[in-house]
Order: sequence, then structure tokens, then C-alpha cells
Amino acid sequence: MTPARPRGRALFVASVVLAASLALGLMAGAAGISPRAIALALLDRLPLVSVHSGLAPVEEGLLFQLRVPRVLLAAVVGGLLATAGAGYQGVFRNPLADPYLLGAAAGAGLTVTLVVVFLGGDTGVSAVPIAAFAGAVGGVFLAYALGHTAGRGGGTATLVLAGVAVTSFLTAIQTFVQQLKVEELQRIYSWILGDVGGGWDQLRMIAPYAAVSTVVMLLHGRLLDVLSVGDEEAVSLGLRAARVRFVVLLAASLATASAVAVSGLIAFVGIVVPHVVRRLAGWSYRIVLPLSFLGGAAFLVLADTIARTVLAPAELPIGVVTAFVGAPFFVTVLRVTRRVET
Repeated sequence: MTPARPRGRALFVASVVLAASLALGLMAGAAGISPRAIALALLDRLPLVSVHSGLAPVEEGLLFQLRVPRVLLAAVVGGLLATAGAGYQGVFRNPLADPYLLGAAAGAGLTVTLVVVFLGGDTGVSAVPIAAFAGAVGGVFLAYALGHTAGRGGGTATLVLAGVAVTSFLTAIQTFVQQLKVEELQRIYSWILGDVGGGWDQLRMIAPYAAVSTVVMLLHGRLLDVLSVGDEEAVSLGLRAARVRFVVLLAASLATASAVAVSGLIAFVGIVVPHVVRRLAGWSYRIVLPLSFLGGAAFLVLADTIARTVLAPAELPIGVVTAFVGAPFFVTVLRVTRRVET
């Protein structure tokens, strides 16, 4: 168990890193805006505060209609994906469990594609996240069921292979559906590569889902610590292991679905961030879950900042940036995990 003082110190450091990444995200861009002007403009938006930022109306519009919602959406999506990854790893007691490896993102991607192709863009506020949630839960269920039946309990390698198989199958169906409506290909393709430029409407749409899923997972941190010692020990302590797993699984799937619904498929956040957090702050889920949210938020804000500046004025899909970081990291984690199992 992580002592209160080191845990508070770790949360403070993570919060400072997130604040720095948000500030960098607000400053980066083709139109240069000074840090002082940004700080004054943000202060001016606070209740009962009135200061002059010196920004022209065009600059204020750029800041508050483009940059602020973009960095906030990147932070929320990154936090959701990282927390979901940590939650899945706690539920399955598997360091390789991840929204993308378990089929959650592929399932959500398929159902969102079905909504886009067959219902068009005017589907209402709730249609996309609800469809994404159903697909995420279905994808995880298929991967877990396949891994459990094929591997006598679903070891690490078996679960990963089952997740890859389910992801490939669902992605194939998604590709087939895309071909049914060729005029939507560009829109769907851009969504697949990841994008956090949706603006305030997207933030408002996922806010309730993000809040519920995050709070539920954070409240189950202590219970996941108990589960980590084994089901028999957990039951002897009076814990209903199956119920805890079910609740956390639903919350992690809701978090994944919310992120996918507004940003598309952004891989590796859910496996990179929780592993880094464990290396730096220990294995207790009471600290892993909140630090994963803060670290995932900072990670994706920085990734998005790189994506929109490295090839400026062109923009690199954010999923490409996370893959550059995540793919080598995943290979390293897989090699370490296999050494431990053997």
C-alpha cells in the first residue's frame, strides 16, 4: 500500500506535468500567442475577474474556439484511455491488457462506423457514445471468452492472441461496411487515425460518460488491490470478486467507448502510461488509477502538440505519433512479460 504522503507527492508532480503540457499545447501553433497573454485571457474568463489580455478578437477566437477545447479534449481522451487500460489490467491481472489489445476499441470502432454509415452524421447527442459502449463491451467479451475457452483460464499470451484475433475480425467487418458507402471513406479514415479537434460540442457530449466511468474506477482502486492477491484470498476477506470485476469492466469499457466516440482509434495510451506509472509509483491501484488518468492526459496533449506542429502547416494524425512511441514500448513489455512467465 502506498503511504499517503508519497501518494500525495506523486499526484502533485503528475498534476504539474499535466499543467505544463496543457500550457505547451495552448502556446504551440502557427499563430504565436505569448504565455502571458494566454494566462491573462484565461484569468479574464474566471467569474468576478476582469483583466485585459491584449489579444485581438481573432486571437481570442483562435484560443478559445480552437486551442482550448482541443487540448482539453486531448487531455480527457488520454486520461480515459490510460485509466481504462489500468482498469483492464487490474480486472484480468494481466500487464498486457489494453483497450486495443482486448478488442474494446475495435468493437467501439465498428459500431461507430455502423452509425456513421447507416445513420449519417445527425444521430443525436447520445447515439454515438451508446453505440461505442455496446461495441466496446462486446469486443472485450468476445476476446475474454475466446481466451478463456482456448487457454484454460486465459494466460497472458492466450488473452493477447484472442484479443488480436477479435480485433482483426471486427476490423475486417468495419472495412467491409466502409465499402458500402464510399463517400464516407475519407471521414471514417480520418477518424480511424485519431483526431481530437472536435471542439466544445464533443467535450460536452462525453462529459457525463467520462465522469461516471472515471469516478467508478477510482473508487474501486482499493478493491482491485485486494483482487491482485488472488480470488480465494479476496473471497476470504469478504470481497465479491466477480461483482468487482464486472463493475470495473463496464466502467473501463464506458471510458474506452467515450474516448473512441470523439477521437477515433488512438492506440497504445492504455498500455504505455499505466506501465510507466507502476515503474515510478508502485503497483497499488489506489495510486495507479489516478496517476494513469493524469499521465494519460499529459501524454496525449503532448502527442497532439507534436502531431500539429512537426509537419506544420500540415497535421499528422495523432494515432501515428502514439504508435511511434507505443509500438517499441509494447515490444519491450511483451519481452519482459514472457521472461517472467517462463
